[in-house]
Amino acid sequence: MDMKERMKKLAEAKQKIELGGGKDKIEKIHSEGKFTARERISTLLDKSTFQELGQFVKHRAVEFGMTSKEVVADGVVTGHGLVEGRPVYVSSQDFSALAGTVGEAHARKICVAMDAALKNGAPFVCINDSGGARVQEGVDALSGYGEIFYRNVKSSGVVPQISIIAGPCAGGAVYSPALTDFIIQIKNQGQLYITGPKVIKQVTGEEVTMEDLGGTEPHATKSGVIHFEAEDEEDALNITRRLLSFFPSNNAELPPLIEADHKDVVENIPALNAVVPEASNAPFDMYDVISIGDKCF
Repeated sequence: MDMKERMKKLAEAKQKIELGGGKDKIEKIHSEGKFTARERISTLLDKSTFQELGQFVKHRAVEFGMTSKEVVADGVVTGHGLVEGRPVYVSSQDFSALAGTVGEAHARKICVAMDAALKNGAPFVCINDSGGARVQEGVDALSGYGEIFYRNVKSSGVVPQISIIAGPCAGGAVYSPALTDFIIQIKNQGQLYITGPKVIKQVTGEEVTMEDLGGTEPHATKSGVIHFEAEDEEDALNITRRLLSFFPSNNAELPPLIEADHKDVVENIPALNAVVPEASNAPFDMYDVISIGDKCF
C-alpha cells in the first residue's frame, strides 16, 4: 500500500469516526433540537482551533457481546482548542455512541485531557451527556470513574473546571460535575440524578418524572447543585465562554483585564454608602444590597 492509499484510508477512518453513532442517530439528535458531541465543541471553541486527542481509541472489553460492538471514539470526543485566544481542554460525551456510557478507554481519554489541562495550566470543560457507567465493563468502568474523580479533586483550586449538563446524566455521571467549580444545566434537556425514576418507583413506590427528579427546577431552587440554567445548548456554551472570560487560566495567573470607562456604566448611588453597617456585628438585609447594587448598572 503506497502513501496515497494510506492517506485515503486514514481520511475514510476519520470521516467514519466523525459520524459518531451514524447518520440515523445524528438525525435523531438534531430532531430533538440537540447538538452532536462535535458540534458542541465547535460551538464552544474559537473557529478551527480544535485539536483532537485519542480519536482512534477503542475499548478492549470482550464480555456481553462487546467484541462485536464498535463504539466510535469510545463514546467521547476529547482535545484542546482556544476560547478568546486562550487554551482550553474539553471533553464531550457522545450519546449516539452507546449512550455516551463511560468505560475504561472512555474514562482514560477524559483523564488524559484533564492531566494535560493541569500540566499546562489551562481550564477544563466537560460536556456531559451520558447514561453513566458502562455495565458491560463492570469494575473497569467504575475504576475509570474513580480516576476522573481523583483528577477533579487534584485540579480543584488549580485550574477552572466547568461542567455542562446536556442530557440525562445518571449514577456516576453526576458525581464528577458536582466536584467541578461551575455546573451549567440545560432546561428540559439535561438531568442530574443518582438513579432514575424507574428505580425510584421500584424501591420506594413513588412515581416521579425525570424533570421533577433531576431537572433544572429542583437543582436551581432546592438542592443548589447547579449554578446556571441555560435555555438551550447554544446558551449553555455561551455562558461557558463568558465564564471563562472572567477566570485566570490557573492559580498562578491573574484574571484577564479589560479597560472600561466606569463613568459610562456605573451610576453614582448614595444609598450604597450606608447599605452595609460600619459595625461588623450589625445585621443587614442582603435583599437591600442586591436591589441597590442592581441599580448601579
